Amino acid sequence: MEIFEAKKRYDEITKLLEKWSYEYYVNDNPSVSDSEYDQKYEELLRLEKEFPSLVTRNSLSQRVGGVVLKGFKKVTHERQMLSLADVFNKDELIEWVNKVYEELGKEVDIMCELKIDGLACSLVYNDNHLSYAATRGDGTTGEDVTTNVLTIRNIPTIVNKEGRLEVRGEIYMSKASLDELNEEREKENLPLFANARNAAAGSIRNLDQAVAKSRKLDGWWYYYIDATRDGFSRHSDSLDALDKLGFKTNHERRLAHNLKEILAYVDEYTLKRDDLAYDIDGIVLKVDEFKYYDDLGYTAKTPKWAIAYKFPPKEVSTKLLDIVFTVGRTGKITPNAVLEPVRVAGSLVSRATLHNEDYIKEKDLRVGDTVIIRKAGDIIPEVVSSITSRRDGSELPFEMITKCPYCGSTLIKKDALHFCPNPHCPSRKVETLIHFASKNAMDIEGMGDKVCEQLFNENFLDVIPSIYNLYTHKEEIIEMDGWSNKSVEKLLEAIDNSKKNSLERLIFGLGIKEVGEKMSKTLAKRYKDIDSLANASLEELMEIDDVGEVVAKSIYEYFRNELSQNLIKALKSYNVNTLYLGNTNVNESNFFYNKKCVITGSFERYSRDEISNFIESEGGKTSSSVSKNTNYLILGKDPGSKLEKAKALNVEIIDEEALYKIIDGSK
Repeated sequence: MEIFEAKKRYDEITKLLEKWSYEYYVNDNPSVSDSEYDQKYEELLRLEKEFPSLVTRNSLSQRVGGVVLKGFKKVTHERQMLSLADVFNKDELIEWVNKVYEELGKEVDIMCELKIDGLACSLVYNDNHLSYAATRGDGTTGEDVTTNVLTIRNIPTIVNKEGRLEVRGEIYMSKASLDELNEEREKENLPLFANARNAAAGSIRNLDQAVAKSRKLDGWWYYYIDATRDGFSRHSDSLDALDKLGFKTNHERRLAHNLKEILAYVDEYTLKRDDLAYDIDGIVLKVDEFKYYDDLGYTAKTPKWAIAYKFPPKEVSTKLLDIVFTVGRTGKITPNAVLEPVRVAGSLVSRATLHNEDYIKEKDLRVGDTVIIRKAGDIIPEVVSSITSRRDGSELPFEMITKCPYCGSTLIKKDALHFCPNPHCPSRKVETLIHFASKNAMDIEGMGDKVCEQLFNENFLDVIPSIYNLYTHKEEIIEMDGWSNKSVEKLLEAIDNSKKNSLERLIFGLGIKEVGEKMSKTLAKRYKDIDSLANASLEELMEIDDVGEVVAKSIYEYFRNELSQNLIKALKSYNVNTLYLGNTNVNESNFFYNKKCVITGSFERYSRDEISNFIESEGGKTSSSVSKNTNYLILGKDPGSKLEKAKALNVEIIDEEALYKIIDGSK
């Protein structure tokens, strides 16, 4: 593979992983299994190994996953909350253990602990009292969830420890509590939680403390941050100390003195996991003696003295009863397996996505087949294969449909995908509403997939502007199953608040083909109001950085469409803001005003995102690649190939010291 092809594939994988991470960490509602995520992440790592120039400080391999949500106060972790590297089979586990032994020149004790499937959390105490509790967030900045954590009764609020104490662990929900919660939700016609991890995360990050209190959450604590400072030399001793301080630690842990004992522990709990009162998705192994931690070191994202062994996915067999089709916002047709209900990893599975025609034909899946399914990571079901030996001849090879199942339009095929070309297709309308209301677009809280579908099916929603007319159906909605006066009021308030959003959110919410979040922000900053953007010529649009012919044509054609024009008029009539609310009064004397900058390397005082935000706030622009149009290269430590290219093009270089003077001088 050439570097150009590798870069293209690397960017594709990065975009996918970013999307999946957002769904997992922010929405607590992943669309893919852990197994599928892990496979793509491993492919990314292989590309980085083969082409080191692909790696930047902002590469996924250099970062800890997670995003800070709105509504919670931000907390900066005094020490970064790192995640653990994963291994997925015994060979990889054995390789890690042997590498540790080799690095240290001897066998050392390794603590084996259960990997709890919950939400990572940090508890910080000052002079005996709990100061705050915070989620991992992005590893550096988390969310202050103290109010909700205080509802967990076995977490001490006072400890017999002077000075500062930080303890980290996992908030989780027991299997029994999950069953009880889902029973209640089923009675109220609410969506069920797929697993305890989603339930725990959704509860602890709910802005209503009463929700967290009702969910019967729990916590295991497994990391004493300043153990060495307080005189402990071993992780095992620090866990015993946490016990004495009143923290709940997991006593299924075991100290292993050699590889044989480690593998015995893994085998034992692979068999025992279903019998435990809580969900685990693997085993965590940590070198026990702290003195070896610096010897073994860290990567940018993970410690080398610890590893997480992930259990292999569970697989079961069931019948493939039918293949049905859904239509997405862009018209994309997705085939889905209708399965004979079967319990997998704690929940009943009756559906699984089959992605596209090629996926089905490659696996030779036929209605009537007995198929193998699994829920890798106990989350998203997937069809692994068919058991061809069980066929009786009644099964028929799959044939892709040629007409839209909702409106009857003839489908068009693009690469491996099929699309409904009808913009008025009812199914596409629902997906359009869902996208407009989504968190990254207009951020209408409480208006997710199920609510949009329900209100659409009841004819309360049709096109996007009908969202802002929902108040006229208030009494009717209250009478529907699952709704109350309070929940309807809350939804209407969120809809009203969305009218105040800045222009970039509206642009993204409109769902213009080829226009993502970043491009929406670029367009909003450039044109400042929706009318100026709508009147922009094709040539003018193509002059914007990062806007090519395809994107420019899509934007231009969108605003020349009569339906789009009527949509904008309708939104204005409901007083939806169409102006850019960012920093529109930039001082032209600012150092970076109207300058194009590229940032490379790492920085001591600020993250690259913070530097980028500063440059943009000054009226400058940032780009990911050096060109003849680049004004400045912002140079940090350990720069990549961008430095050489900048020198070759005679681009002016601003080092860390000079950058900090510019930033300090702007305050």
